[in-house]
Amino acid sequence: MKKLPLSFYLREDVVTIAKELLGKVLVTNWDGALTSGRIVETEAYAGELDRASHASKGRTQRTEVMYGAGGRAYVYLCYGIHQMFNIVTSTEGEPHAILIRAVEPIAGKDIMLQRTGKKKWDPSVTSGPGRVGKAFGFHTSQCGLSLTSAELYIADDGFRIREEDIVASPRIGVDYAGAHAEWHYRFYLKDNPYVSGTRANGRRAK
Repeated sequence: MKKLPLSFYLREDVVTIAKELLGKVLVTNWDGALTSGRIVETEAYAGELDRASHASKGRTQRTEVMYGAGGRAYVYLCYGIHQMFNIVTSTEGEPHAILIRAVEPIAGKDIMLQRTGKKKWDPSVTSGPGRVGKAFGFHTSQCGLSLTSAELYIADDGFRIREEDIVASPRIGVDYAGAHAEWHYRFYLKDNPYVSGTRANGRRAK
C-alpha cells in the first residue's frame, strides 16, 4: 500500500480527482489509534464560482486552507456537531475541495464503534460525512494537516474499480446553491452498502 503523492492532489480537475479517490484507502493514526477504510463516496466542490462551495463567499478565516496548495485536510464543523473531512486540491489560490461522504472500513472497527458510541456494527457507522468524521477521529484542530503525514494519508493498495460501477449524481444538502445544486459532482460506487443518502437521479459517470 503506497501513499498517494502530493502530485495527485495538485491537479486542476477536481471532478477527476473526486472520481479517482473512489477505491482508495483513507488512513488515520491519531495517538496510535489506527483506522482505515476504502472511500466509496465523494463530492467535488469547484472553487469560488461553485455556489455550493464554501469558497463561493471568498477568502475567509475558515476557508483559508482551501486557498493553499492541494494535499491538505480541510476539516470544518457542521451544525455545531459534525466534523467534516475534506481534501484540498489544485494549486495555491484555486480553492477546490472534495468532501469524503462514505467509507467502507478495513481496519480499526472496534475503535470506530467506541468513537461513535455504537454497540454493534452496521454500515451506518461510516455512511455519511458526519459519521466518517466521528468514526475516523477527525477534529477541526487537524485542519491544514498534510495528507502525506504519518497521522493522515490516503493510499493506493492496488484495488481497482470498473468505470461502469461509478455513479454520478447531484450533491446532497446544497439546495441553497440554485442551479449549481444540480451539478452531478457527487460520485459513489454502485451497490455499495456504505453509500449515504439518496441514490435517485444517479447516472453512470463519464
